[in-house]
Amino acid sequence: MTRLFLRIDFEPSGSALGLGMVQLLEGIAEHGSLRRAAAAMGMSYRKAWLLVQSVQKTFDGPVVTAEVGGATGGGTELTELGNTLLKLYRRVESRAADATKTELEQLSGMVRATAAPRRAGKRKRTTKN
Repeated sequence: MTRLFLRIDFEPSGSALGLGMVQLLEGIAEHGSLRRAAAAMGMSYRKAWLLVQSVQKTFDGPVVTAEVGGATGGGTELTELGNTLLKLYRRVESRAADATKTELEQLSGMVRATAAPRRAGKRKRTTKN
């Protein structure tokens, strides 16, 4: 199966909205908690918090709201803007995949059956001696 991933860069700010941020926002919507959403993605709470702070600064209004502690333990939820961002991103992603379906199938057909999978995550740095 061939998949298309998108990152939308906003110029001139240099801000971006990509799959990782979208998945984090979807996790917040699903779990009702930034901490639980981060854990489900295998991400540290700090990294998730920094990503949310970044997206909050990118858009014109809050993307999430948080309740601190209390008897129910607090939580995080998406605002109307946050839900709109998710819907728009997924719509753009779907339309882009539909528009490039033929080309993606052609590219997929060109891949060797024995091709090594791409490693996810950070690349190792090589050190020179």
